[in-house]
Amino acid sequence: MSKQKTLKSSFTLKGKGLHTGLEIELTLKPAPDNFGRVIKRVDLEGQPEIPALADYVSGTTRGTVIQKGDIRISTVEHALAALYAFGIDNCLMEVNAPEFPILDGSAKFYVEKIKEVGIEVQQAEKDFFVVTKKITYQMPDSKSTITILPDDNFSVQVLIGYDSPILSNQFAVLDSMDDFEKEAAPCRTFVFVREIEPLLKMNLIKGGDLNNALVIYDKEISEVELQRLADMMHQPCPKANKFGYLNTELLFDNEPARHKMLDVIGDLSLIGKPIKGRVIASYPGHTTNTALAKQIRNDIKRLEVSHPKYSIYQESVLDVNDIKKMLPHRYPFLLVDKVMEITDKSIVTIKNVSFNEMQFIGHFPEEPIMPGVLLLEAMAQSGGILVLNGVENPELYSTYLLKMDNVRFYQKVKPGDTVVMRVNLVTEMRHGIAHIKGYTFVKGDLACEAELTAQIIKNK
Repeated sequence: MSKQKTLKSSFTLKGKGLHTGLEIELTLKPAPDNFGRVIKRVDLEGQPEIPALADYVSGTTRGTVIQKGDIRISTVEHALAALYAFGIDNCLMEVNAPEFPILDGSAKFYVEKIKEVGIEVQQAEKDFFVVTKKITYQMPDSKSTITILPDDNFSVQVLIGYDSPILSNQFAVLDSMDDFEKEAAPCRTFVFVREIEPLLKMNLIKGGDLNNALVIYDKEISEVELQRLADMMHQPCPKANKFGYLNTELLFDNEPARHKMLDVIGDLSLIGKPIKGRVIASYPGHTTNTALAKQIRNDIKRLEVSHPKYSIYQESVLDVNDIKKMLPHRYPFLLVDKVMEITDKSIVTIKNVSFNEMQFIGHFPEEPIMPGVLLLEAMAQSGGILVLNGVENPELYSTYLLKMDNVRFYQKVKPGDTVVMRVNLVTEMRHGIAHIKGYTFVKGDLACEAELTAQIIKNK
């Protein structure tokens, strides 16, 4: 069995942000077993953290953006690719801006620093995502496709192509992560001259220059127009007397394809587990890469989130009369019938769905379906019971829902179904604020999940 890994010590990289143009400082630190790869915004109040997982991907235009609530961090893929290639499972990344520094547009400097500080083998076992059957994601209305095939190891091959005389079709292969340092890490991101103005109008690439991207000149424009673009970028005007790469010689004839391969590795690391499988990507991009990562994350969670075990003959821990002493809800809005299990940090509850409930009058008359918002409310009420169960005189308090994140619905809930809910307290209660993660199951399968934030307030 392979063991988890982290960095032996911290390192810091400083540089310009590709999209913001800000001067940014990023520090990567060792982290304990099973911590995962987590990003912390040290420039914001409370220094909020976001796990580097596909669940939190919110944008993919010219880089991968992860977001939790209002907190965003972009251009994370190069750092994640380097960590993944070196097998680093646990790492805390502290950044003082809404994006990672672009550096030279590659992962080269991350690799150099990882080798400099060293890697520490930890005690916990690695948890691999083992591909047992063909997995494919096809971007709708696009030729962009990624397939993962079963294999004993992780490898990547990429095909790219553009309507361009300079960059029509290229192919790249990385059969082993042992070759990542030389074959993929130094390969830089790229942009076509014709894309610059549209990207600037999208409030992007304000920090782009000839030192952090390959710039491809493949359609003739006047010197006046080229100077105007250079002025917009606050950069000196490059010479463009022939089609090609404006700023530099390529490290490899297929450097753009190799960079796309680097992006695929970084984006698929958002699965949260090292992969045992062969990745075949045709015309990939961050949107396709992260969509597949999200698809796999959902499949993993369905397998990992197990249905709470209880017997239909088992006595409840709390019945509806006990629940009424904790919650102010009454007909038709009390959505928890009984509690089967409760600890300091988790609760298992039951909701029996009946056709006699009022929501089915209009949702929907010919096909009655439990509204998703009521499933969320039932989980929130379960969370309220969990929190108030440890409070003296719980009837003096009320629980108010503040926020919902990462809500997912997987199947319909109908009259006659028994909804089993498991709600966990994610963090310790602070200032009356509870962060909970809830799951609902029907017939043993996951029906809904969500992260909820609630506030417990004493009634006046």
